[in-house]
Amino acid sequence: MRRVTLFINGTSSNGKVVAVYGSLEDLLSVASSKLGIRASSVYNGNGGLIDDVTLIRDDDVLYVSEGDSFEGTFEAAVKEVFPDPQDDPADPEKDQTHTDWLTLNVGGRCFTTTRSTLVSKEPESMLAHMFREKDVWGNKQDSQGAYLIDRSPDYFEPILNYLRHGQLIINDGINPLGVLEEARFFGIEQLAEQLETLIKSSQPPDDHSSLSRKEFIRYLLATTTKSELRCQGLNFNGADLSRLDLRYINFKMANLRGANLAHANLSGANLERADLSMACLDAANLQGVKMLCTNAEGASLRGCNFEDPAGVKANLEGANLKGVDMEGSQMTGINLRVATLKNAKLKNCNLRGATLAGTDLENCDLSGCDLQEANLRGSNVKGAIFEEMLTPLHMSQSVRRWTGKGERDGGRHAAKGSRSESNPRRCRTQPTWGERSYWVEMSGTRWGLLLEEPIHLKVVRVVAAYYAYHISRPVLL
Repeated sequence: MRRVTLFINGTSSNGKVVAVYGSLEDLLSVASSKLGIRASSVYNGNGGLIDDVTLIRDDDVLYVSEGDSFEGTFEAAVKEVFPDPQDDPADPEKDQTHTDWLTLNVGGRCFTTTRSTLVSKEPESMLAHMFREKDVWGNKQDSQGAYLIDRSPDYFEPILNYLRHGQLIINDGINPLGVLEEARFFGIEQLAEQLETLIKSSQPPDDHSSLSRKEFIRYLLATTTKSELRCQGLNFNGADLSRLDLRYINFKMANLRGANLAHANLSGANLERADLSMACLDAANLQGVKMLCTNAEGASLRGCNFEDPAGVKANLEGANLKGVDMEGSQMTGINLRVATLKNAKLKNCNLRGATLAGTDLENCDLSGCDLQEANLRGSNVKGAIFEEMLTPLHMSQSVRRWTGKGERDGGRHAAKGSRSESNPRRCRTQPTWGERSYWVEMSGTRWGLLLEEPIHLKVVRVVAAYYAYHISRPVLL
Protein backbone atom coordinates (compact mmCIF):
# COMPACT_ATOMS: atom_id res chain seq x y z
CA MET A 1 0.00 0.00 0.00
CA ARG A 2 1.25 3.51 -0.96
CA ARG A 3 0.11 6.83 0.45
CA VAL A 4 0.12 10.06 -1.61
CA THR A 5 -0.97 13.65 -1.02
CA LEU A 6 -3.32 15.12 -3.65
CA PHE A 7 -3.75 18.82 -4.46
CA ILE A 8 -5.91 20.53 -7.05
CA ASN A 9 -3.78 21.71 -9.94
CA GLY A 10 -2.30 25.13 -9.18
CA THR A 11 -2.90 25.03 -5.42
CA SER A 12 -0.92 23.99 -2.36
CA SER A 13 -3.66 23.91 0.28
CA ASN A 14 -6.57 21.68 1.26
CA GLY A 15 -4.71 18.59 0.16
CA LYS A 16 -5.95 15.07 0.77
CA VAL A 17 -3.92 12.02 1.77
CA VAL A 18 -5.19 8.88 0.02
CA ALA A 19 -4.09 5.28 -0.44
CA VAL A 20 -3.15 4.07 -3.91
CA TYR A 21 -4.93 0.88 -4.97
CA GLY A 22 -5.55 -0.73 -8.33
CA SER A 23 -5.21 1.26 -11.55
CA LEU A 24 -4.77 4.93 -12.43
CA GLU A 25 -8.51 5.16 -13.12
CA ASP A 26 -9.18 4.07 -9.55
CA LEU A 27 -6.89 6.87 -8.28
CA LEU A 28 -8.68 9.43 -10.43
CA SER A 29 -12.01 8.25 -9.08
CA VAL A 30 -10.79 8.65 -5.49
CA ALA A 31 -9.35 12.10 -6.33
CA SER A 32 -12.68 13.22 -7.81
CA SER A 33 -14.46 12.16 -4.65
CA LYS A 34 -11.96 13.70 -2.24
CA LEU A 35 -11.29 16.99 -4.06
CA GLY A 36 -14.77 17.55 -5.49
CA ILE A 37 -13.64 17.85 -9.12
CA ARG A 38 -13.83 15.72 -12.26
CA ALA A 39 -10.26 14.49 -12.22
CA SER A 40 -8.86 13.46 -15.58
CA SER A 41 -5.08 13.74 -15.23
CA VAL A 42 -2.39 13.60 -12.55
CA TYR A 43 0.97 15.42 -12.44
CA ASN A 44 3.96 15.09 -10.17
CA GLY A 45 5.65 18.03 -8.46
CA ASN A 46 7.82 18.73 -11.51
CA GLY A 47 4.87 18.88 -13.87
CA GLY A 48 5.33 15.44 -15.38
CA LEU A 49 2.13 13.74 -16.52
CA ILE A 50 1.62 10.37 -14.82
CA ASP A 51 0.04 7.75 -17.10
CA ASP A 52 0.95 4.61 -15.14
CA VAL A 53 0.08 4.00 -11.49
CA THR A 54 3.30 2.03 -10.97
CA LEU A 55 5.27 5.28 -11.38
CA ILE A 56 3.77 6.61 -8.15
CA ARG A 57 5.95 6.21 -5.07
CA ASP A 58 5.06 6.26 -1.42
CA ASP A 59 4.59 9.78 0.04
CA ASP A 60 4.55 11.46 -3.40
CA VAL A 61 2.83 14.86 -3.79
CA LEU A 62 0.54 14.86 -6.84
CA TYR A 63 -1.54 17.53 -8.57
CA VAL A 64 -4.89 16.63 -10.09
CA SER A 65 -6.50 18.57 -12.93
CA GLU A 66 -9.73 18.43 -14.89
CA GLY A 67 -7.87 18.25 -18.20
CA ASP A 68 -6.00 21.53 -18.16
CA SER A 69 -2.21 21.66 -18.32
CA PHE A 70 0.01 21.74 -15.25
CA GLU A 71 0.04 25.14 -13.57
CA GLY A 72 2.28 24.49 -10.58
CA THR A 73 1.84 26.24 -7.28
CA PHE A 74 2.20 29.81 -6.18
CA GLU A 75 5.30 28.96 -4.16
CA ALA A 76 6.86 27.37 -7.24
CA ALA A 77 6.10 30.45 -9.30
CA VAL A 78 7.65 32.71 -6.67
CA LYS A 79 10.79 30.57 -6.57
CA GLU A 80 11.12 30.84 -10.32
CA VAL A 81 11.14 34.65 -10.05
CA PHE A 82 12.93 34.97 -6.71
CA PRO A 83 15.07 31.85 -6.30
CA ASP A 84 16.22 30.92 -2.78
CA PRO A 85 19.97 31.36 -2.52
CA GLN A 86 20.12 28.24 -0.37
CA ASP A 87 18.54 26.19 -3.14
CA ASP A 88 21.52 25.30 -5.28
CA PRO A 89 20.45 23.03 -8.17
CA ALA A 90 23.98 21.71 -8.43
CA ASP A 91 24.00 20.67 -4.77
CA PRO A 92 24.23 16.81 -4.71
CA GLU A 93 22.75 16.77 -1.21
CA LYS A 94 19.41 18.20 -2.41
CA ASP A 95 16.45 15.84 -2.07
CA GLN A 96 18.91 13.07 -1.36
CA THR A 97 16.58 11.38 1.12
CA HIS A 98 14.20 10.24 -1.59
CA THR A 99 16.35 9.90 -4.70
CA ASP A 100 19.78 8.40 -4.01
CA TRP A 101 20.44 4.67 -3.97
CA LEU A 102 22.33 2.80 -1.28
CA THR A 103 24.10 -0.53 -1.18
CA LEU A 104 24.18 -2.38 2.13
CA ASN A 105 26.70 -5.14 2.77
CA VAL A 106 24.91 -7.26 5.39
CA GLY A 107 27.03 -10.18 6.60
CA GLY A 108 28.76 -10.46 3.21
CA ARG A 109 25.59 -10.16 1.09
CA CYS A 110 24.83 -6.93 -0.74
CA PHE A 111 21.35 -5.37 -0.84
CA THR A 112 20.56 -2.34 -3.02
CA THR A 113 17.73 -0.03 -1.97
CA THR A 114 16.78 3.64 -1.76
CA ARG A 115 17.28 5.88 1.21
CA SER A 116 13.52 6.56 1.38
CA THR A 117 12.83 2.83 1.81
CA LEU A 118 14.98 2.76 4.93
CA VAL A 119 13.59 6.02 6.31
CA SER A 120 9.90 6.40 5.41
CA LYS A 121 8.20 3.21 6.63
CA GLU A 122 9.65 3.14 10.15
CA PRO A 123 11.00 6.68 10.81
CA GLU A 124 11.98 5.87 14.42
CA SER A 125 13.95 2.71 13.61
CA MET A 126 17.70 2.36 13.82
CA LEU A 127 17.97 2.09 10.02
CA ALA A 128 16.06 5.37 9.60
CA HIS A 129 18.41 7.16 12.01
CA MET A 130 21.47 5.61 10.33
CA PHE A 131 20.59 6.73 6.81
CA ARG A 132 18.29 9.76 7.17
CA GLU A 133 21.29 12.10 6.79
CA LYS A 134 24.54 11.22 5.14
CA ASP A 135 27.42 10.08 7.35
CA VAL A 136 25.81 11.31 10.57
CA TRP A 137 26.46 7.92 12.15
CA GLY A 138 29.87 7.50 10.53
CA ASN A 139 28.82 4.29 8.78
CA LYS A 140 31.71 2.18 7.58
CA GLN A 141 31.93 1.29 3.88
CA ASP A 142 33.72 -1.47 2.00
CA SER A 143 35.95 -1.00 -1.05
CA GLN A 144 32.90 -0.88 -3.33
CA GLY A 145 31.21 1.83 -1.26
CA ALA A 146 28.59 -0.47 0.31
CA TYR A 147 27.67 0.25 3.91
CA LEU A 148 28.79 -2.53 6.25
CA ILE A 149 26.24 -4.04 8.65
CA ASP A 150 27.30 -7.01 10.75
CA ARG A 151 24.00 -8.92 10.84
CA SER A 152 22.57 -12.11 9.29
CA PRO A 153 21.61 -11.55 5.61
CA ASP A 154 18.99 -14.32 5.66
CA TYR A 155 17.09 -12.65 8.47
CA PHE A 156 17.66 -9.12 7.12
CA GLU A 157 16.05 -9.82 3.73
CA PRO A 158 12.45 -10.20 5.09
CA ILE A 159 12.96 -6.94 7.04
CA LEU A 160 14.07 -5.03 3.93
CA ASN A 161 11.12 -6.39 1.95
CA TYR A 162 8.78 -5.30 4.75
CA LEU A 163 10.20 -1.76 4.53
CA ARG A 164 9.64 -1.83 0.76
CA HIS A 165 6.00 -2.94 0.59
CA GLY A 166 4.74 -3.31 4.15
CA GLN A 167 4.07 -7.06 3.95
CA LEU A 168 5.70 -9.75 6.11
CA ILE A 169 6.90 -12.54 3.81
CA ILE A 170 9.28 -15.22 5.11
CA ASN A 171 10.66 -17.78 2.66
CA ASP A 172 10.77 -21.49 3.45
CA GLY A 173 13.66 -22.52 5.65
CA ILE A 174 13.91 -19.14 7.42
CA ASN A 175 13.26 -19.28 11.15
CA PRO A 176 10.81 -16.53 12.21
CA LEU A 177 12.61 -16.32 15.56
CA GLY A 178 15.74 -15.08 13.78
CA VAL A 179 13.75 -12.45 11.86
CA LEU A 180 12.13 -11.36 15.14
CA GLU A 181 15.54 -10.89 16.74
CA GLU A 182 16.68 -8.70 13.82
CA ALA A 183 13.47 -6.66 13.91
CA ARG A 184 14.04 -5.96 17.60
CA PHE A 185 17.68 -5.07 16.97
CA PHE A 186 16.76 -2.50 14.30
CA GLY A 187 13.86 -1.16 16.39
CA ILE A 188 11.10 -1.99 13.89
CA GLU A 189 8.32 -2.39 16.44
CA GLN A 190 5.34 -2.99 14.13
CA LEU A 191 7.15 -5.82 12.36
CA ALA A 192 8.21 -7.31 15.71
CA GLU A 193 4.57 -7.44 16.83
CA GLN A 194 3.53 -9.26 13.64
CA LEU A 195 6.33 -11.77 14.07
CA GLU A 196 5.41 -12.46 17.71
CA THR A 197 1.82 -13.18 16.66
CA LEU A 198 3.00 -15.46 13.84
CA ILE A 199 5.34 -17.44 16.10
CA LYS A 200 2.74 -17.82 18.83
CA SER A 201 0.12 -19.17 16.40
CA SER A 202 2.54 -21.69 14.84
CA GLN A 203 3.72 -23.26 18.10
CA PRO A 204 1.80 -25.73 20.31
CA PRO A 205 0.48 -24.20 23.51
CA ASP A 206 2.84 -24.07 26.47
CA ASP A 207 0.14 -25.21 28.87
CA HIS A 208 -2.01 -28.34 28.82
CA SER A 209 -4.91 -26.81 26.89
CA SER A 210 -6.42 -28.93 24.15
CA LEU A 211 -5.20 -28.66 20.57
CA SER A 212 -7.79 -27.44 18.09
CA ARG A 213 -8.59 -29.05 14.74
CA LYS A 214 -7.04 -26.09 12.89
CA GLU A 215 -3.76 -26.35 14.82
CA PHE A 216 -3.52 -30.09 14.29
CA ILE A 217 -4.24 -29.87 10.55
CA ARG A 218 -1.37 -27.38 10.27
CA TYR A 219 0.96 -30.02 11.75
CA LEU A 220 -0.43 -32.68 9.41
CA LEU A 221 0.18 -30.57 6.32
CA ALA A 222 3.78 -29.98 7.40
CA THR A 223 4.62 -33.71 7.33
CA THR A 224 4.42 -36.41 4.68
CA THR A 225 2.23 -39.48 5.09
CA LYS A 226 5.37 -41.63 5.37
CA SER A 227 6.74 -39.60 8.27
CA GLU A 228 5.82 -40.53 11.82
CA LEU A 229 4.07 -37.64 13.50
CA ARG A 230 4.76 -37.79 17.23
CA CYS A 231 1.70 -36.77 19.25
CA GLN A 232 2.75 -38.73 22.30
CA GLY A 233 1.15 -37.38 25.45
CA LEU A 234 -0.56 -34.42 23.74
CA ASN A 235 -3.97 -33.17 24.83
CA PHE A 236 -6.80 -33.60 22.28
CA ASN A 237 -9.59 -33.51 24.84
CA GLY A 238 -12.87 -32.99 22.96
CA ALA A 239 -11.07 -32.18 19.70
CA ASP A 240 -12.77 -32.72 16.34
CA LEU A 241 -10.44 -35.00 14.33
CA SER A 242 -13.18 -36.60 12.26
CA ARG A 243 -12.46 -37.75 8.67
CA LEU A 244 -8.73 -36.97 8.92
CA ASP A 245 -5.89 -39.14 7.64
CA LEU A 246 -4.16 -40.15 10.88
CA ARG A 247 -2.28 -43.21 9.64
CA TYR A 248 0.78 -44.33 11.61
CA ILE A 249 0.60 -41.37 14.04
CA ASN A 250 1.95 -41.98 17.54
CA PHE A 251 -0.84 -41.12 20.00
CA LYS A 252 0.75 -43.09 22.83
CA MET A 253 -0.54 -41.86 26.22
CA ALA A 254 -2.39 -38.99 24.49
CA ASN A 255 -5.56 -37.52 25.97
CA LEU A 256 -8.35 -38.14 23.44
CA ARG A 257 -11.19 -38.13 25.94
CA GLY A 258 -14.45 -37.17 24.24
CA ALA A 259 -12.68 -36.60 20.92
CA ASN A 260 -14.54 -37.00 17.63
CA LEU A 261 -12.66 -39.51 15.45
CA ALA A 262 -15.62 -40.65 13.37
CA HIS A 263 -14.63 -41.86 9.88
CA ALA A 264 -10.96 -41.12 10.65
CA ASN A 265 -8.22 -43.30 9.16
CA LEU A 266 -6.20 -44.61 12.12
CA SER A 267 -4.62 -47.50 10.27
CA GLY A 268 -1.36 -48.52 11.96
CA ALA A 269 -1.70 -45.78 14.59
CA ASN A 270 -0.27 -46.26 18.07
CA LEU A 271 -2.89 -45.59 20.76
CA GLU A 272 -1.15 -47.51 23.53
CA ARG A 273 -2.30 -46.36 26.99
CA ALA A 274 -4.19 -43.45 25.41
CA ASP A 275 -7.38 -42.12 27.01
CA LEU A 276 -10.26 -42.64 24.55
CA SER A 277 -13.03 -42.68 27.14
CA MET A 278 -16.33 -41.34 25.81
CA ALA A 279 -14.73 -40.76 22.39
CA CYS A 280 -16.57 -41.31 19.11
CA LEU A 281 -14.79 -43.58 16.59
CA ASP A 282 -17.83 -44.64 14.56
CA ALA A 283 -16.89 -46.07 11.13
CA ALA A 284 -13.20 -45.39 11.78
CA ASN A 285 -10.51 -47.40 9.99
CA LEU A 286 -8.53 -49.18 12.73
CA GLN A 287 -6.59 -51.71 10.67
CA GLY A 288 -3.53 -52.91 12.54
CA VAL A 289 -4.05 -50.36 15.32
CA LYS A 290 -2.13 -50.72 18.59
CA MET A 291 -4.36 -50.10 21.61
CA LEU A 292 -2.60 -52.01 24.38
CA CYS A 293 -3.99 -51.02 27.80
CA THR A 294 -6.00 -48.22 26.21
CA ASN A 295 -8.83 -46.73 28.25
CA ALA A 296 -11.86 -46.56 25.95
CA GLU A 297 -14.59 -46.87 28.57
CA GLY A 298 -17.93 -45.69 27.25
CA ALA A 299 -16.56 -44.99 23.76
CA SER A 300 -18.52 -45.58 20.56
CA LEU A 301 -16.85 -47.77 17.91
CA ARG A 302 -19.86 -48.74 15.82
CA GLY A 303 -19.07 -50.09 12.38
CA CYS A 304 -15.29 -49.89 12.78
CA ASN A 305 -12.92 -51.93 10.63
CA PHE A 306 -10.11 -53.70 12.50
CA GLU A 307 -9.44 -56.25 9.75
CA ASP A 308 -6.24 -55.61 7.78
CA PRO A 309 -6.03 -57.37 4.37
CA ALA A 310 -2.24 -57.52 4.83
CA GLY A 311 -2.72 -59.73 7.90
CA VAL A 312 -1.60 -57.23 10.55
CA LYS A 313 -3.91 -57.87 13.49
CA ALA A 314 -5.23 -55.10 15.70
CA ASN A 315 -3.93 -55.40 19.26
CA LEU A 316 -6.26 -54.36 22.10
CA GLU A 317 -4.69 -56.56 24.75
CA GLY A 318 -5.51 -55.41 28.27
CA ALA A 319 -7.69 -52.55 27.03
CA ASN A 320 -10.49 -51.15 29.17
CA LEU A 321 -13.58 -51.39 26.96
CA LYS A 322 -16.29 -51.26 29.59
CA GLY A 323 -19.60 -50.24 28.13
CA VAL A 324 -18.25 -49.65 24.62
CA ASP A 325 -20.58 -49.90 21.64
CA MET A 326 -18.84 -51.88 18.87
CA GLU A 327 -21.95 -53.07 17.07
CA GLY A 328 -21.35 -54.22 13.50
CA SER A 329 -17.55 -53.90 13.65
CA GLN A 330 -15.20 -56.10 11.59
CA MET A 331 -12.76 -57.62 14.12
CA THR A 332 -11.42 -60.74 12.44
CA GLY A 333 -8.31 -61.96 14.26
CA ILE A 334 -8.36 -59.11 16.77
CA ASN A 335 -6.39 -59.55 19.98
CA LEU A 336 -8.61 -58.82 23.01
CA ARG A 337 -6.67 -60.95 25.45
CA VAL A 338 -7.39 -60.07 29.11
CA ALA A 339 -9.34 -57.01 27.97
CA THR A 340 -12.38 -55.80 29.91
CA LEU A 341 -15.60 -55.79 27.89
CA LYS A 342 -18.05 -55.73 30.75
CA ASN A 343 -21.49 -54.48 29.63
CA ALA A 344 -20.13 -53.90 26.12
CA LYS A 345 -22.26 -54.16 22.98
CA LEU A 346 -20.69 -56.39 20.34
CA LYS A 347 -23.88 -57.24 18.52
CA ASN A 348 -23.41 -58.56 14.95
CA CYS A 349 -19.61 -58.24 15.16
CA ASN A 350 -17.27 -60.41 13.13
CA LEU A 351 -14.96 -61.98 15.75
CA ARG A 352 -13.74 -64.85 13.63
CA GLY A 353 -10.40 -66.11 14.90
CA ALA A 354 -10.34 -63.45 17.61
CA THR A 355 -8.29 -63.93 20.77
CA LEU A 356 -10.59 -63.51 23.78
CA ALA A 357 -8.60 -65.60 26.24
CA GLY A 358 -9.05 -64.32 29.78
CA THR A 359 -11.37 -61.55 28.57
CA ASP A 360 -14.07 -60.26 30.88
CA LEU A 361 -17.29 -60.59 28.85
CA GLU A 362 -19.68 -60.24 31.77
CA ASN A 363 -23.11 -59.03 30.62
CA CYS A 364 -21.64 -58.47 27.15
CA ASP A 365 -24.09 -58.58 24.21
CA LEU A 366 -22.60 -61.00 21.66
CA SER A 367 -25.85 -61.77 19.87
CA GLY A 368 -25.47 -62.31 16.15
CA CYS A 369 -21.66 -62.49 16.39
CA ASP A 370 -19.45 -64.78 14.35
CA LEU A 371 -17.15 -66.47 16.89
CA GLN A 372 -15.89 -69.25 14.66
CA GLU A 373 -12.35 -70.29 15.70
CA ALA A 374 -12.31 -67.58 18.38
CA ASN A 375 -10.29 -68.35 21.49
CA LEU A 376 -12.51 -67.94 24.58
CA ARG A 377 -10.35 -69.91 26.99
CA GLY A 378 -10.61 -68.56 30.51
CA SER A 379 -13.02 -65.79 29.55
CA ASN A 380 -15.79 -64.65 31.89
CA VAL A 381 -19.12 -65.11 30.08
CA LYS A 382 -21.36 -64.58 33.08
CA GLY A 383 -24.59 -62.94 31.91
CA ALA A 384 -23.33 -62.70 28.33
CA ILE A 385 -25.86 -62.92 25.49
CA PHE A 386 -25.15 -65.43 22.71
CA GLU A 387 -28.45 -65.36 20.84
CA GLU A 388 -28.71 -65.66 17.05
CA MET A 389 -25.07 -66.61 16.67
CA LEU A 390 -23.94 -67.25 13.11
CA THR A 391 -21.93 -70.35 14.05
CA PRO A 392 -22.29 -72.53 17.19
CA LEU A 393 -19.62 -72.32 19.86
CA HIS A 394 -17.21 -75.22 20.15
CA MET A 395 -16.79 -76.59 23.70
CA SER A 396 -13.02 -76.33 23.33
CA GLN A 397 -13.32 -72.58 22.89
CA SER A 398 -14.25 -72.05 26.55
CA VAL A 399 -12.88 -74.66 28.95
CA ARG A 400 -13.23 -72.64 32.15
CA ARG A 401 -16.56 -71.83 33.73
CA TRP A 402 -17.43 -69.06 36.15
CA THR A 403 -19.59 -69.37 39.22
CA GLY A 404 -22.11 -66.87 40.47
CA LYS A 405 -19.54 -65.64 43.01
CA GLY A 406 -17.11 -64.72 40.29
CA GLU A 407 -14.53 -67.44 41.02
CA ARG A 408 -13.17 -69.90 38.51
CA ASP A 409 -13.62 -73.68 39.04
CA GLY A 410 -11.28 -74.99 41.66
CA GLY A 411 -11.49 -71.84 43.85
CA ARG A 412 -12.57 -72.06 47.43
CA HIS A 413 -15.86 -70.27 46.63
CA ALA A 414 -16.76 -72.51 43.66
CA ALA A 415 -20.13 -74.29 43.61
CA LYS A 416 -20.31 -77.60 45.46
CA GLY A 417 -19.34 -80.57 43.27
CA SER A 418 -17.87 -78.42 40.50
CA ARG A 419 -15.02 -79.88 38.55
CA SER A 420 -11.57 -78.36 38.79
CA GLU A 421 -10.20 -76.82 35.60
CA SER A 422 -7.22 -79.11 36.10
CA ASN A 423 -9.52 -82.06 35.43
CA PRO A 424 -8.26 -83.48 32.10
CA ARG A 425 -11.71 -84.85 31.30
CA ARG A 426 -13.04 -81.27 30.95
CA CYS A 427 -10.00 -79.43 29.73
CA ARG A 428 -9.01 -81.74 26.88
CA THR A 429 -12.42 -82.58 25.43
CA GLN A 430 -12.65 -81.89 21.69
CA PRO A 431 -16.27 -82.67 20.72
CA THR A 432 -17.94 -82.27 17.34
CA TRP A 433 -21.03 -80.11 17.20
CA GLY A 434 -24.46 -81.25 16.06
CA GLU A 435 -27.28 -79.22 14.52
CA ARG A 436 -28.30 -77.19 17.59
CA SER A 437 -26.30 -75.63 20.44
CA TYR A 438 -27.55 -74.08 23.68
CA TRP A 439 -26.08 -72.23 26.63
CA VAL A 440 -27.84 -73.09 29.89
CA GLU A 441 -27.25 -71.10 33.07
CA MET A 442 -27.61 -72.86 36.44
CA SER A 443 -26.50 -71.35 39.76
CA GLY A 444 -24.53 -68.65 37.96
CA THR A 445 -22.73 -71.18 35.72
CA ARG A 446 -23.09 -71.44 31.94
CA TRP A 447 -23.08 -74.91 30.29
CA GLY A 448 -22.79 -75.65 26.59
CA LEU A 449 -25.06 -78.43 25.25
CA LEU A 450 -25.45 -79.93 21.79
CA LEU A 451 -28.82 -81.11 20.50
CA GLU A 452 -29.37 -82.87 17.18
CA GLU A 453 -33.02 -81.80 17.16
CA PRO A 454 -34.78 -78.82 18.74
CA ILE A 455 -36.11 -79.63 22.19
CA HIS A 456 -38.12 -77.81 24.83
CA LEU A 457 -35.98 -75.62 27.09
CA LYS A 458 -37.35 -77.29 30.27
CA VAL A 459 -36.05 -80.66 29.07
CA VAL A 460 -32.67 -79.09 28.37
CA ARG A 461 -32.46 -77.79 31.93
CA VAL A 462 -33.35 -81.21 33.37
CA VAL A 463 -30.77 -82.96 31.23
CA ALA A 464 -28.15 -80.36 32.07
CA ALA A 465 -28.82 -80.72 35.78
CA TYR A 466 -28.39 -84.49 35.57
CA TYR A 467 -25.30 -84.52 33.42
CA ALA A 468 -23.59 -81.47 34.90
CA TYR A 469 -21.25 -83.56 37.04
CA HIS A 470 -20.98 -86.69 34.90
CA ILE A 471 -20.38 -85.81 31.28
CA SER A 472 -16.99 -85.68 29.63
CA ARG A 473 -18.34 -84.70 26.23
CA PRO A 474 -21.32 -82.68 24.91
CA VAL A 475 -24.76 -84.13 25.47
CA LEU A 476 -26.34 -85.60 22.34
CA LEU A 477 -30.11 -86.06 22.69
